[in-house]
Amino acid sequence: MPTSSPPGRRARVLSPGTSRPSSEAREELRRRLLELIEGNRVMIFSKSYCPHSARVKELFSSLGVDYNILELDQVDDGANVQEMLSEITNQKTVPNIFVNKVHMGGCDRTFQAHQSGLLQKILQEESAYEYDLIVIGGGSGGLSCAKEAAILGRKVMVLDFVVPSPRGTSWGLGGTCVNVGCIPKKLMHQAALLGQALRDSRKFGWEYSQQVKHNWETMTEAIQNHIGSLNWGYRLSLRERGVTYVNSYGEFVEHHTVKATNRKGQETYYTSANFVIATGERPRYLGIPGDKEFCITSDDLFSLPYCPGKTLVVGASYVALECAGFLAGLGLDVTVMVRSILLRGFDQEVAEKVGSYMQQHGVKFLRKFVPVMVQQLEKGSPGKLKVTAKSTEGPETIEGVYNTVLLAIGRDSCTRNIGLEKIGVRINEKNGKIPVNDVEQTNVPYVYAVGDVLEGKPELTPVAIQAGKLLARRLHGASSEKCDYFSIPTTVFTPLEYGCCGLSEEKATELYMKENLEVYHTLFWPLEWTVAGRDNNTCYAKIICNKLDQVCNPWNFNCSFYPYLFGF
Repeated sequence: MPTSSPPGRRARVLSPGTSRPSSEAREELRRRLLELIEGNRVMIFSKSYCPHSARVKELFSSLGVDYNILELDQVDDGANVQEMLSEITNQKTVPNIFVNKVHMGGCDRTFQAHQSGLLQKILQEESAYEYDLIVIGGGSGGLSCAKEAAILGRKVMVLDFVVPSPRGTSWGLGGTCVNVGCIPKKLMHQAALLGQALRDSRKFGWEYSQQVKHNWETMTEAIQNHIGSLNWGYRLSLRERGVTYVNSYGEFVEHHTVKATNRKGQETYYTSANFVIATGERPRYLGIPGDKEFCITSDDLFSLPYCPGKTLVVGASYVALECAGFLAGLGLDVTVMVRSILLRGFDQEVAEKVGSYMQQHGVKFLRKFVPVMVQQLEKGSPGKLKVTAKSTEGPETIEGVYNTVLLAIGRDSCTRNIGLEKIGVRINEKNGKIPVNDVEQTNVPYVYAVGDVLEGKPELTPVAIQAGKLLARRLHGASSEKCDYFSIPTTVFTPLEYGCCGLSEEKATELYMKENLEVYHTLFWPLEWTVAGRDNNTCYAKIICNKLDQVCNPWNFNCSFYPYLFGF
């Protein structure tokens, strides 16, 4: 297949015919199109009668730049070619233009790039590196960035390697959210809600006499099977977009160069013009005797092969309360050990309502205590552990026996062992976070970061996905759009679900002073709770307003209710 032709002459794509091709033929067509894109300085996919295509051709001719053309109306398989181009670029129209493998877009965007000087810059680029972009970390943000850069015509690699937890747990491609975070958490939360629905169902007329019980192994097997399908889907998605995926641990060794080490210890070196750090975070341990030997974290819980039994959850973060909530909802004996406050960073009035609801529904709380030692009394699945804890307010110590101890005391950024110091990338030494500017660029110009490793940014999957996509478009496309990190809605999936957007009342008071705030709040009774006979003074919503605004502008919303995030 010719991969180039003189200006004004047609490139050709050999194809099996005009009908919709088989999967094998589609892969072959994709490969041939990518060869055209990668093998030509300027590649224009157009139609001979299109006036916009003619304008683009005239532009490159006036610049004295050789270009190559594939006229879709002049080839037998033009419709299938255009459909494949749409998959590759998300652009359904012609002309569809690539310059030095960068997807410029259509006629208007190409002329805009010419006027801004971007087109000339891209035309002059000659890469001295193996890749245009290497992403270290295969989580939500990293994959989003990699796929978008590939869509824009860049040569992209993803390095992803999961270091097993102290208990030996590891997982596949997709990062925390897919494997040990949002997805399994929400599914286990749903399992607990179904238990509540069973109890409510009798009031709605359902009659059943058999005893209903929960099977942990059945649940975890189903959830892990679903996660496995997502892992495979991510790998397939990268392959379809031409992204090279390497299951190896990435570490900088010098400027523009990383060492990739696989499970067997084999090392390979790669170079790239730009890098994106998207390594995320891992659970923190207490640093006390017995914590790594006998305790588990969220890294281990969702694939635990046996029911955890009587469980102590250490911590009061949203991870701690969510896990405690669904474990209790599945019928387990659950205690939460709290060092200071619930849900730090969230609205404290609502946080206490969440805690109160959990306590009313069987979760026990040990306030103002921290563990100092974990000892194994019996081995087993689960075994028995003795936890010694001391008061944060005095000399008092307590002991308790549990089957499982789950640590959820925070997370640490995975930035300390990837060679950042060798190329001079600064991190916050206290928490490992990476400071970046408003375009996610570190102090080293060719190194960027997205996701949970960013300092001072929300640790949310949709945010990382959007930030990664926009970063790729700025680096390798004609976009200048930045990620907006302000007023992002989030939800805490505790038994009494908590949704919020904007500032907590504490933060609003700190920024605007209490006398300038107007707080509207209400208790409400969801329709689903009425027939079931659940409490009518539990669900709560509040809106915080700045009185100094000419028109009262609700810029914060905190609510705690079930089952809707914005349900009234």
